[in-house]
Amino acid sequence: MRAVVTGAAGFIGSHLCAHLLAAGDEVVGIDAVTDTYDPKLKERNLDVLRRSDGFDFRFADLLETDLARALDGAEAVYHLAGEPGVRPSWGREFPRYTSRNVLTTQALLEAARGMPLRKLVYASSSSVYGHTSHLPTTETLCPRPVSPYGVTKLAAEHLCELYRTAFGVPTVSLRLFTVYGPRQRPDMAFARLVAAAVRDEPFALYGDGGQTRDFTYVADTVTAMRAAARAEFTGVANIGGGSRASMNEAIAIVESMTGRVDLRRTASQPGDIRHTGADISVAADAFGFAPQVTLREGLAEMVARERFSGGSRHGPGPC
Repeated sequence: MRAVVTGAAGFIGSHLCAHLLAAGDEVVGIDAVTDTYDPKLKERNLDVLRRSDGFDFRFADLLETDLARALDGAEAVYHLAGEPGVRPSWGREFPRYTSRNVLTTQALLEAARGMPLRKLVYASSSSVYGHTSHLPTTETLCPRPVSPYGVTKLAAEHLCELYRTAFGVPTVSLRLFTVYGPRQRPDMAFARLVAAAVRDEPFALYGDGGQTRDFTYVADTVTAMRAAARAEFTGVANIGGGSRASMNEAIAIVESMTGRVDLRRTASQPGDIRHTGADISVAADAFGFAPQVTLREGLAEMVARERFSGGSRHGPGPC
């Protein structure tokens, strides 16, 4: 298929582009290469993707470019662009989140109206659920986000549903549960943990480590995205790793590969969710989603890449 990927230079976006290209798709990548984290890391992702004849990159802000022209000829649109991070989304930073997460999504959906798209896949987040005792969580649970970031992701998800029901835009919102893997954003827990372990540096852990997550390997995530784009399914689906693990368990796995981690425990932060867990039966039934990579296997790959790159946060390129 001919695909457009917004947020193509980011962690998940660059993996998705590589996956689509490997499957034979033509890919138009769009990214503003913002400074949420070091833009040089995003440029490294793009350098590898640009080696493929099937990849066309466009440096653009979604709110300032001609989106109808950018989407022309596309069969699938994967919307991954946005402002990430729960902890920075409070206070004065919130307008940036509303602009990059909500307004950009509305602009993209408006441009997609009337276009013969096969699918528009939106990368939502498990953050929309907030605190819940219903684990694993199903899509029918009423979302109650506990961070401004989660609020913006849910708002964008609602926009997708509105444009789907009102105008027939074939949208799928995938609620991603804690995606990890090589080239993960440097502020995220596993990226910091693996880097600290390999470099023998302190690792700051928020909370007591008993918090659990449904960690999802990035290759499983992007496989699910393409499968969703090719299926008939529209609506909302969870994408998780298949089982929950605590941060203490993840640290123990990394220590078994690198030696003892110099752990510095700090207080949990506003917006941090205690437990997440995905019921993935909707995705399994609708487009055959079945995670393949265990947490140990995924962390081993991150450790290997960190060692290979000589301590750089990013490995040699997309996997």
